[in-house]
Amino acid sequence: MTCDPHEANSISHARSATRRVHSRLDRTWGHGFLTVRVRHLVVLATAVSSLIAMTGPGASAAPYGKRALGGGVLRAFSVSKNLPSSSWNDLVHHHHHHHPPSWSPPPATTTTTTTTTTTIPPVTNPPGDTPYPYGIVDASEPSGVAPPTADAMAGFTQSYVNDFTGSSLPSGWSPFSGQPGGDPGAQWSPAHVTVDSGMLQLNTWQDPAYGNRWVAGGLCQCGVNNTYAAYFIRSRTTGPGPTVVQLLWPEAHVWPPEVDFNETDGTTVHTSATLHWGSANLQDQRRTRIDMSAWHTWGVIWTPNEIIYTVDGEEWGSVKVASEIPNQAMTLDLTQQTWCASGWACPSAPQSMQVDWVAEYTPS
Repeated sequence: MTCDPHEANSISHARSATRRVHSRLDRTWGHGFLTVRVRHLVVLATAVSSLIAMTGPGASAAPYGKRALGGGVLRAFSVSKNLPSSSWNDLVHHHHHHHPPSWSPPPATTTTTTTTTTTIPPVTNPPGDTPYPYGIVDASEPSGVAPPTADAMAGFTQSYVNDFTGSSLPSGWSPFSGQPGGDPGAQWSPAHVTVDSGMLQLNTWQDPAYGNRWVAGGLCQCGVNNTYAAYFIRSRTTGPGPTVVQLLWPEAHVWPPEVDFNETDGTTVHTSATLHWGSANLQDQRRTRIDMSAWHTWGVIWTPNEIIYTVDGEEWGSVKVASEIPNQAMTLDLTQQTWCASGWACPSAPQSMQVDWVAEYTPS
């Protein structure tokens, strides 16, 4: 399917009719990987309704606001919760992704959290033989690495690849536009999504057309959807400021599920992967410390029984609970967003997410 302008507008309106809530767990970073499984998401019926994702001692606590991708005017609630100093600190981080203004929080449930930490050796660049696709070293590419071959994944067939060598968006991709309600500092514009110099670029800069606000770029591969697939994105971010998210979104626009497999929270020093599942938006999250300003090949391998997150051909996290795994068609989204009005993810200079190529595989 090809997304013409009329279809893009239809997609924008459809996406404004659904919403995502998603939590970020923040803590002092050490080496290695933090694994967080949020088995239940709680809404505490207190004076302020609170949606809590809990992490261990040493974490910080801060409320966050709204987040939307796509066009239309959207609203969401902003919440916070303070626990006694003897309790685990908690961080509420509510973004929203496509939901009608009439949304209300789910009923109260019980929250349990388990946290484990694992480490793996540092990634070398370029790596040697890797269990998952990395790409082919090629000095002519902007990132120094060309897309992987058609047979790079055993048991999978390459279904899509794009090296962004033209000067306009390829068929099947549609840029986002619009302003998230409740966050007057955020804006998406198709003019902030460009293809040039062999790259797809999402560009955040102060745009005079929007009163010199920080305007960002975002888009979806709405012309291609898969049920179970592997996606590999060769990308980097030029600097801190806008948060960058690479994710899978339900093609039917009924949320959850959602698979965020690379989300920076506006930094260049770490990223996270979060699986949203179940009608109550249960979440299963992994985090890793890594230099996001360097080129990396980010991947997500989605099968009926597990989701594997990869970077530069190596697994860095996974979800292996089959009941959490989406079983419906999903599309690829690549986005930026500023959160200046909420006091975080606010640039001090223009920044870009640069994408050298996208490669996708479906089970053979």
